[in-house]
Amino acid sequence: MPPPDRLQLISSDGFRDYALLDCGAGRKLERFGSIIVDRPEPQALWRAKLPKSEWSKAHAVFSASGEDDEKGKWRVDKPVPDAWPVKIDGVTMLCKLAGLWHLGLFPEQYPHWQWMLERIAAVKGETPRVLNLFGYTGAASLIAAKAGAEVTHVDASKKAIHWGKENQSASKLDQAKVRWLLDDAAKFVARDVRRGKTYHVILVDPPKFGRGPEGEVWDLFKNLPDLLGDVAKLLAPKDAAMVLTVYAIRASALAFDQLLRDALNGKGGAFDTGELAIRSQSGPLVPTSLFVRWNGQS
Repeated sequence: MPPPDRLQLISSDGFRDYALLDCGAGRKLERFGSIIVDRPEPQALWRAKLPKSEWSKAHAVFSASGEDDEKGKWRVDKPVPDAWPVKIDGVTMLCKLAGLWHLGLFPEQYPHWQWMLERIAAVKGETPRVLNLFGYTGAASLIAAKAGAEVTHVDASKKAIHWGKENQSASKLDQAKVRWLLDDAAKFVARDVRRGKTYHVILVDPPKFGRGPEGEVWDLFKNLPDLLGDVAKLLAPKDAAMVLTVYAIRASALAFDQLLRDALNGKGGAFDTGELAIRSQSGPLVPTSLFVRWNGQS
């Protein structure tokens, strides 16, 4: 199957407990539940639409340090709880101002979570099995588990795993079938290949750079091709689907489309490839990440 002639834009208006209120001048103004935050957004090159009086309603403002927008510190202008709930599709995620500018939830992923639920519902004759690699605090894992899937959640951060378990309790899903595994993604996948494990839905959301729990080095451009080659071996022989999301890099969605097509060569199915974006209530769209989705159920 040849690469696409055009790329797709999938945008989201958010959901009841999340809204992108405005964006511009390298910033974005967002509401997570009851808390409004002002964070860096390098791709918001245009001018903000809302007046400063609206931006001043932010409970907390993140100031980046140096060249890395994710590192810096929060200035808290209005009281913010240590953790507060944000509800999505029947799951409760606890957001926190936890040092970095990430709050524990990536709302732009909402369309992928809806797509995942459709793929889970299409699995017939057995309990759907979902693998969430680089799973962070577990939004996708818990949404999948609530839908009745058996979920394996893998992340190299002990903090993220603990946070995910907190979210599971907050969601009253303590009896749901979620395995929370502190592990290096590449090592875990290689072991599961040897074990002959398979999954119906696999989510891969890797960082640019990272370290495993034992100091393993992850470099997206060096390590992703081999990882996807192994991940392809974990796809169930029928009713399988997969989504790859890539953030904050200087690359094209087309490059990752062709990489995933190479890894899944011979499996048939259908691909859709492009960018995820969040639409602000003030009008502009903020691009957030590249994606490639493969649906072997087609």
